[in-house]
Amino acid sequence: MLNNNNQELSIPIIDNHNSNKNNFKNFIKKEIVLILSVSLAIITSFISSPKLSYIDFKVLILLFNLMVVVAAFKELKVLDSIAISLLKKCSTYTSISFALVFITFLASMLVTNDVALITFVPLSIVVAKKSDINVLKIVILQTLAANLGSSFTPMGNPQNLFIYSFYNLDPSDFFKITAPLVILSVLFLSVIILKSKKIKLYLNLEDVEIKNKKDVIFFSILFAIILLSVFHIVDYRLAFSITLLTVLILNKKLLTQIDYSLLITFIGFFIFIGNISTMHSIRSFMMGILNSPKSTFITSILSSQVISNVPATMLLSGFTNNFKELLLGVNIGGMGTLIASLASVISYKIYTNEFKDDSSTYLKYFTFYNVLGLIVTIPIVYLILFI
Repeated sequence: MLNNNNQELSIPIIDNHNSNKNNFKNFIKKEIVLILSVSLAIITSFISSPKLSYIDFKVLILLFNLMVVVAAFKELKVLDSIAISLLKKCSTYTSISFALVFITFLASMLVTNDVALITFVPLSIVVAKKSDINVLKIVILQTLAANLGSSFTPMGNPQNLFIYSFYNLDPSDFFKITAPLVILSVLFLSVIILKSKKIKLYLNLEDVEIKNKKDVIFFSILFAIILLSVFHIVDYRLAFSITLLTVLILNKKLLTQIDYSLLITFIGFFIFIGNISTMHSIRSFMMGILNSPKSTFITSILSSQVISNVPATMLLSGFTNNFKELLLGVNIGGMGTLIASLASVISYKIYTNEFKDDSSTYLKYFTFYNVLGLIVTIPIVYLILFI
């Protein structure tokens, strides 16, 4: 095509093939666990007939309910407002570290480890830029805090909710198991923070205004109902009905913010585990590996390093009744490699997107502090469990 000056126009050529190829690669990288679970479910279904009874709909409904209310709190900026109010009272690097790490620690108990990191790691980066500090260590400690803090409650992370429901645990029994790990985690994180340099800082942070306080009240009430359903006080099906009704009335858009890939991942693993549980040779092999509390504890930690702690939980649970060792093992196993807990990948991506040249440095220090966490926690928890 020529313009009026007889010069050829430069028309950009869009390579749809390469664009689709890149999108496909990105999807595989992002949803590798989803693809794995669905593939395993399909493959094993050719060997053993799948059954609807393999799917634990209670776990799926509880997860869905929690995702809805967490999405609401995120949109309403409830957590951001709390964090800013707390940070305004901090004047040193140590106090800021304590605030950012332990608000992540506490939030992860209620809104899951991944949501806590999605919310507070970007906030840490903003604070670091305003105060001109290196945020790398804080982000790594926040990641540890999210994985360790979330271990305390049934709704703190997907593997806890699964174990809590699968073994039909009493809330008091659950907390008796996880409390020692959480106390140890507080001491571990506190010692690391206190060893930081004492630097005076001055922050100028703008308040986060919560514009729709009425919705905050409604979703807080809904959150209370959902927690009551988690602790078997309210029927989970009633809580599900109330959740759907609340969302449809107040904010339908929240239904588009649910992590449906996680729900489908769970369905895939439910079918896969159900299928292989009927295969005598595999069942005998797995039960042989997990034939004692000690082997369950060690296997759950090691398998988490390779396949991440949520898939490890769902795989191992079908072959052991040692729920206490499994629960502690997969939560401790969230430390270690970057993929040991998929929540760790979230903070890594957020940090490296902001500081693109620091990815190798991040991984080096991440590995150091996570391995240190394993070295500290494994022997102590082992002694508590078995001696």
